[in-house]
Amino acid sequence: MKKATTGTSDEQLDAVFGALADRTRRAILVRLAEGEASVNELCAPFAVSQPAISQHLKVLERAGLISRSRKGTARLSHLEAEPLKEAVTWLGNYREYWEESYERLDELLGAIRREGSGQTDPGRSSS
Repeated sequence: MKKATTGTSDEQLDAVFGALADRTRRAILVRLAEGEASVNELCAPFAVSQPAISQHLKVLERAGLISRSRKGTARLSHLEAEPLKEAVTWLGNYREYWEESYERLDELLGAIRREGSGQTDPGRSSS
């Protein structure tokens, strides 16, 4: 398998995967996919304090997954999906590995089934 490389730095991937490791931050990203939201709007579905949500937002912002802007007195958060695309691309580099693993497993299961039913593999010569 080829080494998984993209234009993304290791530090950026670490930050993205670290941010995604928390279910509250993932839920915030799901909410922001619907549109921008204030901290108060993001706090509503969670049984956590506003300062806790603000900390989650800082982690997401450092990872480049959100951007923030001011509208009047409200501080709005916006989803920035590009780092997610880069993480998916990085993960996609392992697709070939898993597909090959599944193909080997299919071959093994086929051989076991043939042995169990007494069939021989047409590609094999019997001696």
